[in-house]
Amino acid sequence: MEFATRAIHFRQPTDPLTGAVTPPIYQTTTFEQVAPGEHRGFDYSRTNNPTRQRLEAVLADLEHGAHAAVFASGLAAEHAVLLAHLTPGTSIVVPHDLYGGTWRLLHKVFAPLGCRITRADFSDLDALGAAIDGTTRLVWLESPTNPRLQVYDIRAIAGLAHARRALVVVDNTFATPCFQQPLDLGADLVVHSVTKYLAGHSDVIQGAAIARDPAVFDQVKFLQNALGGVPSAFDCWLTLRGLKTLDLRMERHAGNARRIAETLAGHPRVRRVYYPGLATHPGHDIAAAQMTGFGGMVAFELEGTAAEASRFAASRRLFALAESLGSVRALISVPGLMTHASIPADVRRSMGLPETLIRLSPGIEHPRDLVADLVEGLDALTPTAAGRAHAACVGRAHAAC
Repeated sequence: MEFATRAIHFRQPTDPLTGAVTPPIYQTTTFEQVAPGEHRGFDYSRTNNPTRQRLEAVLADLEHGAHAAVFASGLAAEHAVLLAHLTPGTSIVVPHDLYGGTWRLLHKVFAPLGCRITRADFSDLDALGAAIDGTTRLVWLESPTNPRLQVYDIRAIAGLAHARRALVVVDNTFATPCFQQPLDLGADLVVHSVTKYLAGHSDVIQGAAIARDPAVFDQVKFLQNALGGVPSAFDCWLTLRGLKTLDLRMERHAGNARRIAETLAGHPRVRRVYYPGLATHPGHDIAAAQMTGFGGMVAFELEGTAAEASRFAASRRLFALAESLGSVRALISVPGLMTHASIPADVRRSMGLPETLIRLSPGIEHPRDLVADLVEGLDALTPTAAGRAHAACVGRAHAAC
C-alpha cells in the first residue's frame, strides 16, 4: 500500500466490538491480570498501553522500521537514544548546524558525564571521516538541518560511519517519513519530534525513536519504561489522528514553502534563502536524490539588522511568532533568540547562525496570503536603495518593469 493509505489503515481496523471506525483510547493506568504476573500483554501503562502500542506500530511502518518507542517529548526520545549508546569515554560526532535543544542535551548533560562531542562538516566526507575515531559510538545528524536547512548525503555518511563501527542516528523531523526514509538509506536509528509535522496541530508534545535492528533498539525500549518518560494515551490518540492527514498536509506545506522561497529569493531585503527545493541550494541535488519532496521549512537572512529581523518577525499577521514548527498554522521564529538561544552566542557564530536569520514554518493556509504577509512586512522595513527601486517597479505596470 502507498504511504497515505498506510497512515490511515495500518493497525487501525474498525473496532470489532462496537464497529467504531476510529480505534478507542485506552485511557487507563492499569490492567486486570489473569493471575499474579500473568496478563494479556498489558499490566501498567508506563510499560505498555494499547493506544501507544498502536501508534508505535504505525510510526515503525511509516519509517520502514521494525520497532518504535514513543516518548513524552522529542528530547526525551533523544535522551533515551543517547543514554542507550553513550558511556563515559565515548564520543558522538554532530554537524555544525544542530537544533538548540539537542546541543543543550549533549553539552549540558552528556559532556559532564564524560562523553565527548565532536563537531564536523558533514558535507565534507574527508573531514567527517577524520572526526570519527575509535571512541565514536554515534554519528548524529539532521537532514534537512535546523535551522539552516542544510542537506547531507545520508547513504554516504552511513557507509563511512559503519566502516568505523559507529551507529548513525538521523533526526527526520523536518523531512518526515512522507518525504524521506533514513533507514532505507543506511541509518540505524531515526528520531522525531512528533510534536511537529507528525502530530501537526500544535496540541501534542511527543517524541519517537525508530529502528530495525533489535540490538540497536532494545536498550532504548528498556529506557522508555525505566525512565518513565512516556506520553499519555490521549496524546497518542491525537497523533494517530494527525498522521491520517500527514500526506495531504505535507503536500501543502511543501507547496507553500516553495512559493515563499521563490518570492523571498527575489526580494531586495533578503540576503540569502535556505530551501533545498531551490536549484541554488548547495544540497539541492542530494535532496532531489534522497527525498521525494523538499519539505515545508524555509529560512532566510534579512538584509538588515538584528533589530529589524526581530521587528519583522513580531509584526506578521498570519505567521505567529512562536517556538516549534510543523503546525497547520504558519509560524515564524528568530532562532538565535528562540529555538537556539541555549547555545552561547560565540558558538552560534561559529555555527554560521547569524542574528538576522529568520525561520519560517508555513502552515496549510493559502500560499497567496502567506506570501503577501511576508512581502508586506519586508516592504515596510526601512527601504534600501534597491528596495525603493523594487517598490517603484511594483507600483508600475509589469510591462514597464
